[in-house]
Amino acid sequence: MASSVSNAKSLAQWLRENGFDEETVARMSRRCKNLHSLDAGEASGVWDYLLTSVKIERRRLRHVVAKCPKVLTLPVDGKLVPTVQCLATLQAKPGEVAHAIAKFPQILFHSVEEKLCPLLAFFQTLGVSEKQLAKLLMVNPRLISYSIEAKFSQMVDFLVGLGIDKEGMIGKILTKEPYIMGYSVDKRLRPTAEFLKSEVRLQGADLKRVIMSFPDILSRDVDKILRPNLAFLQSCGFSKGQVMALVAGYPPVLIKSVKHCLEPRIKFLVEEMGRDMGEVVDYPQFFRHGLKRSLEYRHKVLKQNNSSCSLSEMLDCNQKKFAMKFGLIAAV
Repeated sequence: MASSVSNAKSLAQWLRENGFDEETVARMSRRCKNLHSLDAGEASGVWDYLLTSVKIERRRLRHVVAKCPKVLTLPVDGKLVPTVQCLATLQAKPGEVAHAIAKFPQILFHSVEEKLCPLLAFFQTLGVSEKQLAKLLMVNPRLISYSIEAKFSQMVDFLVGLGIDKEGMIGKILTKEPYIMGYSVDKRLRPTAEFLKSEVRLQGADLKRVIMSFPDILSRDVDKILRPNLAFLQSCGFSKGQVMALVAGYPPVLIKSVKHCLEPRIKFLVEEMGRDMGEVVDYPQFFRHGLKRSLEYRHKVLKQNNSSCSLSEMLDCNQKKFAMKFGLIAAV
């Protein structure tokens, strides 16, 4: 009993010396019941390994330990070293393993070797290479904690049901948007897909193209984001067919801020540029261009030169090509 008290005091003192205040230490003790039986020497060994060998910067490491104090109870040689080495074999770039651990320290609790091999085999059937899987794990290390049967297989079946080819195309979606795996198919992704089909009226090739080009749209909340944006576009006078064309041509139009992006651009198009909103349907990428740096500047140039052109001719080029096109600089 005396030894346990001594160890607890020793650890508390060590934690204070490394920048943890009393409130944080108390919270850590509630989160990890085994912390009281840990001595300062064991904690120091874990801390030094993550700090010097893995190279997690001290400020971030303090945050990691405060958020997940169980890390301090892991044996260095028996758990941390083999796990970190296994992660490092994934062709990760310098600093990526440290970043992944800082983002999701629970990755250290999993048997990475046992989880990694089945995961790699599964992703290879989708056309995802080992290098791409490494990038996926470094961006979203939480993937290592998901079940292949309960999570990944369900996601693949869902995407196949939307007409996405299993080999190659699903792999591209997952590498483009690694976080999509964290969402529930039934609670988030399927309702969003149904919204795109029933209310936006995207079908077949259009729906597939939207998901392939911008998979992030599937993870957005229908009632909080997508439906309000759809209502705004309809309130501007766009017909259902025009809204479908806008979304098919530029999917982020359904997630951009109405107040800060869509509304001011529509207002500038009509009131300042004197253009018909129908022009946006022919060039939906209009909404991705900056208002001041692109739209206002280029409209001003066209007005000064008394020039007229379509939105795509005006915007679908970089500043140098625009300047050459309208005689602001001589062609090389």
